[in-house]
Amino acid sequence: MVMTVKCPTCKKETAWEENRFRPFCSERCKLIDFSKWLDQKYAIEVFDPEDDDQKSN
Repeated sequence: MVMTVKCPTCKKETAWEENRFRPFCSERCKLIDFSKWLDQKYAIEVFDPEDDDQKSN
């Protein structure tokens, strides 16, 4: 049985094993996702405890 996953970019079903672009289905989808990170369309929220201390003063 072949394990398949949906490509995060195009939602196409793709094999997990022996897929050098996993979890993406192709290099194209991988690069589309990477460009979104570069364009700051994705972001990871960061909590700075110092900001919280300054607000309470």
